[in-house]
Amino acid sequence: MKPNANPPRLASRLLRHVLVPLALTWGAGTAVSAGIAYYFTQRAFDRSLLDDAALIASNVQTHGGGLELALTTREVNRVLFDQVETTYFSVMQPDGTLVAGVKDLRLPPVAPGGTHRFQDVVLNGLHLRGVILHRMEPVPFDVVVAETTLGRSAALQRLILFSLAPQLLLLLVLGWWLRRAIQGDLQPLAQLQVALGRRSANDLAAIHVDATTHDVVTLAAALNALLARLERSVRAQREFAGNVAHELRTPLAGIRALADYGLSQSDPQSWREQLKRIATSQARASRLVDQLLDLALALEAEAGLKMEPVALDALVRDAVLRMLPRADAAGVDLGAVGIDSPCFVRADPTLVDGILTNLLDNALRYGAAAEGQPSTVTVAIEQRPGEVVLSVQDNGAGVPPELQEQLVQRGAQGQLGHLLGQGAGLGLALVAQYATLMDAHMALGSGPDGRGWVCAIHFSAAAVQAGSAAA
Repeated sequence: MKPNANPPRLASRLLRHVLVPLALTWGAGTAVSAGIAYYFTQRAFDRSLLDDAALIASNVQTHGGGLELALTTREVNRVLFDQVETTYFSVMQPDGTLVAGVKDLRLPPVAPGGTHRFQDVVLNGLHLRGVILHRMEPVPFDVVVAETTLGRSAALQRLILFSLAPQLLLLLVLGWWLRRAIQGDLQPLAQLQVALGRRSANDLAAIHVDATTHDVVTLAAALNALLARLERSVRAQREFAGNVAHELRTPLAGIRALADYGLSQSDPQSWREQLKRIATSQARASRLVDQLLDLALALEAEAGLKMEPVALDALVRDAVLRMLPRADAAGVDLGAVGIDSPCFVRADPTLVDGILTNLLDNALRYGAAAEGQPSTVTVAIEQRPGEVVLSVQDNGAGVPPELQEQLVQRGAQGQLGHLLGQGAGLGLALVAQYATLMDAHMALGSGPDGRGWVCAIHFSAAAVQAGSAAA
C-alpha cells in the first residue's frame, strides 16, 4: 500500500475524531428534541382548534324542527379571532346539509364511537389544519373548524433556531478549547520531533522532554532506552574494532618479520625453523581472534542473558578435568578446593564456563613458578553468607599491586609484557566483562607472601530446592 504523501496532522485528526461524532450526536439530539417539541406544540394548537369547535358546537340549537347557530357573524368572528391565522368553520347535519359557515369546508366523518378527529385539509388552494367534532345533542351534527398554519410554521422555525444556534455556538467554543488542549498535549511530541531532527548520527544521549501525559513519558522512556541500547551497540563495535587493531598488530607483524627472515635465508633448516615460528604465531593470532569475537559477543549479550541457579562445583570440576592434560604437559600441578559439596550461584552457565576457561588459560600461560620450584594452579570455591567466591591462584612471579588493574585492559603490554613474558591478551578483559554482565564482582590480588596472583569472582548465592540439587 502506497503511503500518503501528505498525511493529516495528528492534532487535526484527533480534533476531527472528537468533534465529528459529537456534532452528529448533538445534531441528532437536537432533531429529536425539536421533533418532540413540535409534537407537543402541534397538540397545543390542535387543542386550541378543538376548543373553538366545541365553543361553536355549544351554540348550535334546534329551531323550527331544524338546527341553527345562535351566534351572529360578529360574535363568530370574535370567537375565532386570531392575529396570525385565518380561521374557517362549518356546521353540517349528518346528511351534509350546511347549517352555517363555509360550504366547501368538509372533512370525512368521525369513526364510529369517536368524538373528533384532526386532519390536514386544502380549501381554495390553502393548506389548513382542521378538526371535525361530532355531537349527538340536541340532534346529530358535525362542526368543522380549520385554520392556516402560519403560526405553527413560525413556532417550528423559532424552535429550531433557538435550539440549534446555542448548541452550534457551544460546539464552536468546544472546538476552539479542544484544539488548544490537544495542541498543548501534543507539544511535547513536537519538542521530541525537533530534538530528534537536530541530532547528529553520533549523538545518542538521552532526550529530555517536558511530558504532560503518561503516553509521552512512556514514549520518551522507550526512545531513551533505544538510544541507550544503540549507544552500547556502537560502543561495542568501536571497542571491537579497537581490539582488532590493537591485538592483531603484533602477531601479524611478527609473522611478516619471520617470513621476511626466512625468505632471506638459503638454508632449508632455517626455513623449517621459521615456518615453525610462523605456525606458532598464527596459532596465537587465531586465539586472539577467538577472544576478540568472544568479547564482542559479551558486549552484546546483555539482552539474552539466562540468569538461573548454576551448580558452580560441577562447572569447576569439568573445567579442571578439561585442562588437566594441558597442565600435565606444562608440568603444572592443577587442583581444585571446595568442590566436594554442592554450591549454587545465580549466573549464566555459558559465561561462568568462559570465566573458568580464561582464568585457567591465563594461569597456565603466565603463572609458571621460578626455576627449581614446582608450578601450581588452584581453583577454589568458598561459600560465604549470601555469596560464593570463585578464585584461581598460581605461584608464579605475580604482578605488583599498582599494575594489577591494567590486567583487565585489552592487550596489556609494556611493563606488564616484560613481567608476563608476552602480552596479556584479552582473557582478563573477558572475565571482567562476563562478571559485570552477571552482576558479579571481580577482584585481583597477590598470593601468599606476595608470590603469584589471585583472581576472585564474587557471585550471589542461589537457593535451590532439595529435589533440584539432587538432580
